[in-house]
Amino acid sequence: MRGSALRIADVRATTVTVPLQAPLRHSNGAHWGRFVRTLVEVETEDGIVGLGEMGGGGQSAEAAVVALKDYLVGHDPARTEVLRFMLANPTASLYNNRTQLLAAVEFACLDILGKYTGLPVHALLGGAVRDEVEFASYLFFRYPSADGSGEVRTPDQLVEHARALRAEHGFRVHKLKGGVFEPGYEREAYRALAGALPGDRFRYDPNGVLSPEQGIEFARGIEDLANDYLEDPCYGFNGMRRVRENTRIPLATNTVVVDFEQLATNVLAPAADVVLLDTTFWGGIRPCLRAAGVCEAFQLGVAVHSSGELGIQLATMLHLGAVVPNLSFAADAHYHHLRDDVIAGGKMTYRDGRIAVPDGPGLGVTLDADKVAEYAELYRELGPYPYDRDPGRAGWYPMLPNRDFADPTAPGRPAAMDHEPY
Repeated sequence: MRGSALRIADVRATTVTVPLQAPLRHSNGAHWGRFVRTLVEVETEDGIVGLGEMGGGGQSAEAAVVALKDYLVGHDPARTEVLRFMLANPTASLYNNRTQLLAAVEFACLDILGKYTGLPVHALLGGAVRDEVEFASYLFFRYPSADGSGEVRTPDQLVEHARALRAEHGFRVHKLKGGVFEPGYEREAYRALAGALPGDRFRYDPNGVLSPEQGIEFARGIEDLANDYLEDPCYGFNGMRRVRENTRIPLATNTVVVDFEQLATNVLAPAADVVLLDTTFWGGIRPCLRAAGVCEAFQLGVAVHSSGELGIQLATMLHLGAVVPNLSFAADAHYHHLRDDVIAGGKMTYRDGRIAVPDGPGLGVTLDADKVAEYAELYRELGPYPYDRDPGRAGWYPMLPNRDFADPTAPGRPAAMDHEPY
């Protein structure tokens, strides 16, 4: 089968941990002051190196990436559609669960093709319809950092934090990641946020931990606000449908629609009005573009989801956002919570709440070798952390729906984080 003259010669993986401004709390636990990400490098016989990225995993992710070498060596990186079946055949993936690995390799192959042709990835995907992508502020309740700064626990702290981000980055859309505290408390915090930022728009995401009844009650308590949507108030199609039928607020999801079978189900019996497309969860940029086309055909809204990115994955989100004509909402990104990045030139810059789409060859980003070495060493020193556990509540884990929420009157940094430097 005729393709390009390129052939893959090697695959490498490096796990890094990059500090956050403060630990981010969520419905299942917390990011303990840093992200753990695995960087993927795919090299051709001609020495072109393409970059990919995936979340967490540490040594196990590195081993999983390296294990793909036998599959990939000699493969033409231009044949990205074949990768879907080589690496993540739908039935085989019931056993090997390679969707995120496929995504990281796809990113790298598209990066290679762009460097080979001298074109940015968005040009390979049909061409940009916008040259910058708007982002929401993505607000979290936060534990204090190691120096005592950055706590977000009360409505006043949340408002102060949102105002600071708006002043620094220009955000005009604000998303609150909830599911940490009791829903009534978070509803009042959300209302305080909306009251403090008139003219802006808002969205709330408790990560599916509310019951349908709680979701309906929450929605009715915020219907008068400037809501973009209510994201994943509960988990599952039927619960989401019940909430949707009982509120005027559009519902969004990144949990119950993360593949094409689920997307088809949502078209036939709608549970969500907006689909958040994640370049990792869907197995790459190209599947997200295909899904966006389905959403366009059936008039579903589209946004870009964030799963906790460094600069490589942020670039994939920007290239996706550049080419999706029906991108209806500001994208999500954790990116502004980072203290640093591993890409050359440092962190990308927000201007008026937007980030410019990279226009260099491929993804348009390169690695800073010194930063990679620094944060790979930091990972070796600190190791992983339990993303799905709350350092302030030993032995706790959430149920679905959750009934055991954190205490908003408990201040300070948990003792379990004493060994964490950020």
